[in-house]
Amino acid sequence: MNKEIKIALVEDDENLRFLVAERLQSEGYKVLEADNGTDAENIILEEQPDIVLLDWMLPGQPGSQVCNNIREKGYDKLIIMMTAKAQDVDKIEAYNFGVSDYITKPFNMDVLVAMIDNKIKFSLNSEKPESYRFANMEHLPNTHLLIRDNRKIELTILENRILLYFLKNKNKVINREELMMEVWGYNADVNTRTLDMHIVRLRKKIETNADSPQYLQTVRGIGYKFVYNQ
Repeated sequence: MNKEIKIALVEDDENLRFLVAERLQSEGYKVLEADNGTDAENIILEEQPDIVLLDWMLPGQPGSQVCNNIREKGYDKLIIMMTAKAQDVDKIEAYNFGVSDYITKPFNMDVLVAMIDNKIKFSLNSEKPESYRFANMEHLPNTHLLIRDNRKIELTILENRILLYFLKNKNKVINREELMMEVWGYNADVNTRTLDMHIVRLRKKIETNADSPQYLQTVRGIGYKFVYNQ
């Protein structure tokens, strides 16, 4: 692990911040800490960390505001939002503040570390951002973009996760439970209708005809399959 990978940890709960910082340092990361939005913005813009772990509820200004501000000022690396409730996730889902991903509290430290390791592997080991091509489209998961016929289409965080999982598992039948675990995680209280609704929205963005999908096909009684042969 490259010792100089910097993570800005923005969390006002002192105990949690201590635990997360200690764990990340033991994994070899350099951790910068802040407990409020104003300090966080200054540190992030000055130090340009590789990843920002940002709490949704902060004194002074919410995490969404911090995210907005640093994106406007040109910070283009990974931002992972830490949220306490499913409702917050819905808010993140509804507005795009430029969050790259999120994790729900209480989270398991191993899950957080795995998520960070995974993101770093992709974003730092390649000169250009992670990208997946299929047909006339390109998916850029870090910035939630789908480029179709040279047009940019924004994906929500969940659509982004779903599409990424399908692109990594092309031509494989994926059952709904597996997909829900992958997208919402362990403490997910979602039903399959919610998943199906996201699939419908995603189809509108990638399919020529969403009613008879060419790529994102339904496998009756089981789940879905992303069909694409080059």
